[in-house]
Amino acid sequence: MTEEQLIELAKEGDLDAYDDLMRTYYPIVERFSFQLGNSMDTVDDITQEVFLRVYRNLHQYSYGKFSTWLYKITLNVTKDAHRKRKSVREKIKMLKRQPKSPELSTEASILHNERDRELHRIIQQLDDKYKVPIVLFYFQEKGQEEIAAILKLPVNTVKTRISRGKSQLKSIWEGGDGK
Repeated sequence: MTEEQLIELAKEGDLDAYDDLMRTYYPIVERFSFQLGNSMDTVDDITQEVFLRVYRNLHQYSYGKFSTWLYKITLNVTKDAHRKRKSVREKIKMLKRQPKSPELSTEASILHNERDRELHRIIQQLDDKYKVPIVLFYFQEKGQEEIAAILKLPVNTVKTRISRGKSQLKSIWEGGDGK
């Protein structure tokens, strides 16, 4: 069976065809992931995430070279994993820089957690058209172009919604209703 036939069958939901594609390309993706600088500890996780994305997005694959599409996905998964690791390292560094005094760090932690809970509560009050771009931009660290692609909106609309959402958040935080 040709690669194109396997892809077509997999697009139609044939799990055996998807499994054949995965068995064929798994070593290639694994090797490429390692060559991109991923540690042996993370290569399996990244490779599995690549094939999860392939499964979820196979319907979007257009007839170019299938391996090229896999390489792009592998690059994106690797970048995502790198950003997550970097974020975790920064959080650990920040925690290490906190005061050593148990009373101060506990008090600061409680105040920080209370502010986080209040911010979360306020964000939940926003309409989804403002809440989703705010969460993607500030908490998921997505760029405006990526948010536009995710929400299928023009970039200027995303910019406007982030700006208006911030204004509403500020208004609610300061005691107004934000609407």
